[in-house]
Amino acid sequence: MGIISVEQTNRLYWLGRYSERVYTTLRLYSDSFDRLIDIDSYDYQEFCRRLDIPDVYGSRESFKEKYPFDEEDTNSIISNLIRAYDNAIVLREEIGSETLSYIQLAIYDMHKAKISRAPLIEMQSVIDNLLAFWGIADDIIDSEQIRNIIKTGKRVERVDLFGRLHMAASGLTREVHRLIPRVERSGIKYDKDGLNCLKNLVEAEEIDYYKVVYEIEHLLEV
Repeated sequence: MGIISVEQTNRLYWLGRYSERVYTTLRLYSDSFDRLIDIDSYDYQEFCRRLDIPDVYGSRESFKEKYPFDEEDTNSIISNLIRAYDNAIVLREEIGSETLSYIQLAIYDMHKAKISRAPLIEMQSVIDNLLAFWGIADDIIDSEQIRNIIKTGKRVERVDLFGRLHMAASGLTREVHRLIPRVERSGIKYDKDGLNCLKNLVEAEEIDYYKVVYEIEHLLEV
């Protein structure tokens, strides 16, 4: 493949971000599903606040139903999955039809989960299809730069989510260290001082999560 255009770069990057956003938030939602059902004190509002999602739900029960499945909610899991698909279908030539098909299957399984009495089963299939998407992308996309752009988006999104949710320092540090070589090989313009600052932040004795989120949000020009 020849030179990657600015539009292609943007779409590849956001394909990585949206697919990772679905993967991580769906795992978090699945892990907390029992608490959403059984424990009155589970604070979904704190989850929304940290992810900068407006609380349009009004109740725990509404959040449980709408956050995964409401296509009218721009912050829902399904809405982010559809955005990933919208980018993937335009990039069919760059990523291949087989890679695209796993995003399609993930959407199909989310629709099944919405009407299922046991939605976590179908949600696990969504997670499995996203993992397959990453695996097949590695296997059949010949262009190293395309793979690096997608994975840069993936790692940026994961660092952003881990920072917002104050995830364990060890996991956040690992993700930043995995992000650095991807950014450097992606061809995307980035703030070198910001990347070094991000590395120092996660290696500090006490992590300033708010600064981590700020730096990751301002790292790339894409």
